[in-house]
Amino acid sequence: MTPSALLRPLPPGEGRGEGDTARPSPNPLPKGEGFLGRRRTRQSALIACFLLPSLAIFVLYRILPLFWNVVLSFQSWSPTRPAHFVGWDNYQDLWSYDDVFWQALTNTAIWIAAAPIAIILALAIALLVNSDLRGAAVYRTIVFLSYPLMTVAVGIIWRWMYDERGGLINWALRSAHLIDKPLGFLGSFDLALPSVLLTDIWQVIGFYMIVLLTGLQSIPPHLYEAARVDGVPAWARFLRITLPLLRPSLFLCAVIGLLNSFTSFDLVYIMTNGGPGHATELLITYIYKLGFGQTRFDAAAAVTVVQFLLLLVLTFLANRAAGGNAGAIEH
Repeated sequence: MTPSALLRPLPPGEGRGEGDTARPSPNPLPKGEGFLGRRRTRQSALIACFLLPSLAIFVLYRILPLFWNVVLSFQSWSPTRPAHFVGWDNYQDLWSYDDVFWQALTNTAIWIAAAPIAIILALAIALLVNSDLRGAAVYRTIVFLSYPLMTVAVGIIWRWMYDERGGLINWALRSAHLIDKPLGFLGSFDLALPSVLLTDIWQVIGFYMIVLLTGLQSIPPHLYEAARVDGVPAWARFLRITLPLLRPSLFLCAVIGLLNSFTSFDLVYIMTNGGPGHATELLITYIYKLGFGQTRFDAAAAVTVVQFLLLLVLTFLANRAAGGNAGAIEH
């Protein structure tokens, strides 16, 4: 056979065996592709199995009650009567006729406005214990000790300290000849809210200090050294290095302060129960009284929606003030 005959293409069917009719796949899968695909599927199924219980609990105890609360705020319902749709009537009653709601909203706004005071004090303490101060570790421990205490215990202790007859604060003020007669801190319409606020600041300032101290210790020291070599004064180093790099920590403290303003039920309930004359009434305590004291769950749901929307707006504004990407993961 000549070489040209060897190069000539074979006719269809020629040169194949009897059972050799199958052609190979034009795009065969790479070796191991099917195994890897099955492995990824198994991993995804395993992750879903771990996440489903937590997601189910979150949906059952968070999302569904939230939607049910919104629906309830547009209804007239209590355990003693069937529910029926009333539209915006519950919100109109709050807006036009409920003076206690406006008092609670005002007190909550004051509580929110007091959060920056606690953060500023905590930042000052964090700067102090982050310096070369002798015994800084002892001071840090003493300041932080207030935070792990139970809020109920803190309320009872400070209620005794504010007592008009045998309280420690009245005794100290009279011993220093600053007052002639005892002050009724928790019984006065003007002094009750500042007194409870001071207690709240005392308890939470230790946590703020730890968060801000962690942020301070994460700032590279060479930035301060370079600025010091360039002759930058201390106040300029604080404004141009410390504050910008502390922005995530400050944002965290601000959000925690907002949440604390909306959830300080136990402290107010133990110390004053919203009194005297609703002077320390917060939205969260008013919701409790409407729902479980007056069985007006529809009105309580409306106040809850107002509080939730207010919290969303304030958190959004805090995020914008922090740069708009606080909490984002850097890639």
